[in-house]
Amino acid sequence: MSESYVKRLFTILLDAVTDKDPQVQEQVCGALCALGESQPEEALRACEEHLRLHDKLAHPYRTMILRVMETVVSSHLGELDKGLARASILLASSEMTKVKELVCDWQQAASNVLVALGKRFISSVMEEILSKFQPGVLPHHFVVQTLANLSVSNVFGVVPFLTSILSTMLPMLSAAKPDSMRVVFCCALQRFSESTLEYLADLDQAPDPTVRKDAFATDIFSAYDILFHHWLQSREAKLRLAVVEALGPMSHLLPSEKLEEQLPKLLPGVLGLYKKHAETVHVSRSLGQILEAAASVGSRTLDVQLDSLLAALHAQICVPVESSSPLVMSNQKEVLRCFTVLACCSPDRLLAFLLPKLDTSNERTRVGTLQVVRHIINSAAAQMEVKQPFILSSMKLPLLDTNSKVKRAVVQVISAMAHHGYLEQPGGEAMIEYIVQQCALPPEAEPQKLGANSEALAADSVRAISVSTLYLVSTTVDRMGDVLWPYLFEFLVPVRFTGALTPLCRSLVHLAQKRQEAGAHALLIQYNGNVTLPSPYAMATRLLAVSSSPYLGDGRGAASLRLLSVLHRDIHPMLGQRWATAIPLLLEHLDGYTEETLSRKEWEEKLLMFLRDTLAVVSDNTWICQLSLEMCKQLPSYNGTPLEKNFLYKCIGTTLGAASSKEVVRKHLQELLETARYQEESEREGLACCFGICASSHLDDTLAQLEDFVKSDVFRKSAGIFNIFKDRSENEVEKVKSALILCYGHVAARAPRELLLARVESDIFRNMSQCFSTKVLGIKVETKDLGLRLCLAQSVCMASQAVRSSSHGSSFQLLRKPELVAQMMPVLWPRAIPRLLPQEFIKAEPSDSLRTPMRKKAMLACTYLVSLEPALEGQAQADLIHSCLHSIMAVLPEPEGVDSHQEPLYLDTMQALKDLLTSLLQRNMTPQGLQVMVEHLSPWIKSPRGHERVRALGLSACLLQHFLKHLHISALVPFHNLGLLLGLFSPRCADLWPATRQEAVSCVYSLLYLQLGYEGFSRDYQDDVVEQLLTLKDGLGHPDPAILFHTCHSVAQIIGKRLPPDQLISLLLTLFEGLGDPDQNCSRAAAVIVNCLLKERGHVLLEKVPEIVSVLCSKLQETHGEHVLQAAQHSVYVLAARHHAAVVSSLLGSPLPFDRSRLSASAAVTSPARHCQPFFALAV
Repeated sequence: MSESYVKRLFTILLDAVTDKDPQVQEQVCGALCALGESQPEEALRACEEHLRLHDKLAHPYRTMILRVMETVVSSHLGELDKGLARASILLASSEMTKVKELVCDWQQAASNVLVALGKRFISSVMEEILSKFQPGVLPHHFVVQTLANLSVSNVFGVVPFLTSILSTMLPMLSAAKPDSMRVVFCCALQRFSESTLEYLADLDQAPDPTVRKDAFATDIFSAYDILFHHWLQSREAKLRLAVVEALGPMSHLLPSEKLEEQLPKLLPGVLGLYKKHAETVHVSRSLGQILEAAASVGSRTLDVQLDSLLAALHAQICVPVESSSPLVMSNQKEVLRCFTVLACCSPDRLLAFLLPKLDTSNERTRVGTLQVVRHIINSAAAQMEVKQPFILSSMKLPLLDTNSKVKRAVVQVISAMAHHGYLEQPGGEAMIEYIVQQCALPPEAEPQKLGANSEALAADSVRAISVSTLYLVSTTVDRMGDVLWPYLFEFLVPVRFTGALTPLCRSLVHLAQKRQEAGAHALLIQYNGNVTLPSPYAMATRLLAVSSSPYLGDGRGAASLRLLSVLHRDIHPMLGQRWATAIPLLLEHLDGYTEETLSRKEWEEKLLMFLRDTLAVVSDNTWICQLSLEMCKQLPSYNGTPLEKNFLYKCIGTTLGAASSKEVVRKHLQELLETARYQEESEREGLACCFGICASSHLDDTLAQLEDFVKSDVFRKSAGIFNIFKDRSENEVEKVKSALILCYGHVAARAPRELLLARVESDIFRNMSQCFSTKVLGIKVETKDLGLRLCLAQSVCMASQAVRSSSHGSSFQLLRKPELVAQMMPVLWPRAIPRLLPQEFIKAEPSDSLRTPMRKKAMLACTYLVSLEPALEGQAQADLIHSCLHSIMAVLPEPEGVDSHQEPLYLDTMQALKDLLTSLLQRNMTPQGLQVMVEHLSPWIKSPRGHERVRALGLSACLLQHFLKHLHISALVPFHNLGLLLGLFSPRCADLWPATRQEAVSCVYSLLYLQLGYEGFSRDYQDDVVEQLLTLKDGLGHPDPAILFHTCHSVAQIIGKRLPPDQLISLLLTLFEGLGDPDQNCSRAAAVIVNCLLKERGHVLLEKVPEIVSVLCSKLQETHGEHVLQAAQHSVYVLAARHHAAVVSSLLGSPLPFDRSRLSASAAVTSPARHCQPFFALAV
């Protein structure tokens, strides 16, 4: 851009500064600054010229332009030439002093330009400023302010001028009457003192290294005298604070003897300001500087003033700190700085004052004292080193405090102690234990922020800060390695430290790795008679058990496995190579999932496989027995965590399975049976899993131990007749029986298949039945305990499945099969067996609702039993089907729009019913077998309740699909009951419920393909005509009756094309029965289908006309429904259209006089067909 263009642009922008819109003003200033970045000198010249030419420009706009100049100068100070800088200095000085009155924004902006330029052009700036700072004349407020700010921004440039400045200023102090002027003089003295101290501290880099503190002492003391003795007494709070802020740095420049002389008055004077000001940070900062000055000269006055100092400072530190108040936080930092000075001067008296205050029960006092103790441990480490035992012993009561704020403060003190060797002293272990206890706090017990005025802890809670402290101390404080190792292992096993497992494991892993890096190739843990350390078996058990819930406690599964990995040599010397491969794979599996997506069953199986591999590698019976002993010992520790206890049961079973000592196995199994908490469902399941896993290697010993327990005294107390009617506490005996039945089920499921068949009848099912039934006076009484029935169903299911999966299962004869099925019947439908069945159970499981998985499990058990030999007798099978259907078909559906938790249970139960019915069908895959199943469903298909019809048609479709899928025909045989089945299902294509209509079409579809199969077509053959049924399903969703009946007509046409002639009459006869269906839609659909078939296939029915007419007449005689009468009449008419003579002969062959049905039929024949009238005339 050309120079003239830039100048014009600046002119336009500067003129726009006066715009009335504040946003426009802000954007213009931003544009000027941005342009000044590329053209700094032009920007400064334009601003200077604009201000000079527009002398009447209002001060708010002048302020904006001066701020632009400051921004440009600060960014490009090194690029400015002296002439431009001089012009800018003169302009800023003129702007700053143009009016005597205070216009702070304007004058401060001008002062800031001078300060910015003074960083490089200090001589020119000082020359201009000092020209307005003349002896005998009170200067402009901002001249003094500018000198003060310059002294800080350019220490080396201003300090050489200070002696002359101070000599000029001192007479002005007495003449300064306005408080605002006094305040600015105090500010200047503060800044001059601070810059002087900085200059003296960096004297080796200063331009004049001959400058000494003594050169300022006299002037500073004279100023001190005026400030302290006169101005500090002012009633103006702002002036008092300005005075006290100046006294702090000034005290360092006072002569030593003068400081010592003034301290007895200075310290009480400053302390007195604590009572006069709410914001005390300035007082505390100045007090700290005064104390440092006094300590630097070895003042004895501090000893005299110490008690009052400590009391005042302690009161300040005990003020509650609000995180939203930075002034209070800053004040506490300054107060702690004061304590550091006192700790270095008088450590004994300081501790004698502080430590007794730790015994108080007041929260603020204790928290404040702990903050001071932590601070002096860090800041006065040398002085506190010999006091370590004394400080440690004083922490006893704070360790017992339950207040969260106190706990947090204690943790911070312990962190400081760790860095300075305190925890290596006697009593240090108690501090470490305290940290671990806080790490173990449950997250939900942490206090939450309740509001703006709440003192509850926020994110930096006790637990969070404790976890962080333990890890930092373990990883960053080298001297703590020998303190924490192996002491931290003592916290791994006790249950009360469970919440701290993750941070403990992380710290121990780090410490172990450091020891390995240091060359420790032997065992990492040296016991040396230390009985408090957990054994290798205890550590392995604990870490494996908690890994089963890997995401709890901030991911303790991964942390535990990593610790196991580094301890492989200590657990057993042979595990290194195997674990080096196995544990990373487990960790990788965890990394691929979250707590929501991880399958617990799959994860537990991986851990059990890891345990099995470990036991196989060790292959030492003594070691394995010790491990199983430790697992049993730790079992009660997990009473509060049922999932982990369940997993530990599985670990015990796995370990016992690997043991070769039968005595040890039986002993542990006996102890488990005696000590189990049978009232808890998860415990019963865990115990059963343990026995099942153990049985995979010790089947005989496991069964023998179970039988011994069954024969023991545990059941004898329930043998009296009066106990039948007595409600014992929570059905204790039934819970034991439930557990034992479950044990037998798991034993059967896990037992070696080659050994199972020989034991399943005599030992497993026999003892199940014995546990399930109770005999009182020789009478077998069914239990009323729901849990016991569930366990029986589950165990029968597991055992039957195991038998079926064995190599000889298909030929095995299960003689107890009828008895086991009979035991399931009351579960399925209470009215199935009207024996001594308690009314309580009927109430618990009403037939119209599902509340428990009882029926589902009973059906599953029956499903697996049905597949075993021998086959059920006809009546037993009929009773079973009847009970199953009644148990689920009548269950009322949930209302629409209701979020039901029962829906998954219903779907599972319905699937179990489908599986059972298909299993029964599988045993008789013939048309007759299919007919039997459909006959059981037929009442439900015709039910007046829509939800029952939907379910029945759904089950029928499932059975037909199964039959079709498994159809195997060795010779061409007829599907003799096709017509009957089609006649049952096809009218349902017009059912009131859309879902029923869809299922009915599916049934017709499967039946027609079954017929094609019986005709010899292959299973994968697709018939174009039958496939049209699938396209008709869409029309069945429409509620319009005309569309529905048109679709039914199309279905009838398809049936007519594929129906064998010999099945037509049976289909028609079945459809005639359907004319009387209570559902008028289905009745009309039957009529539509009949009439269509009569039209399409009526020509083959000549021989069957008398039978058809007879049936239709009987229908006309039976029914009074107008739509049925019309349908029957129309059918007679359609048949007569095909076989006139035969129909008339059939009608005329009836004895006279004709009944109402014959007359109706005759009317149907004669009304449209005049050529039939001679026959009727002859009859008359």
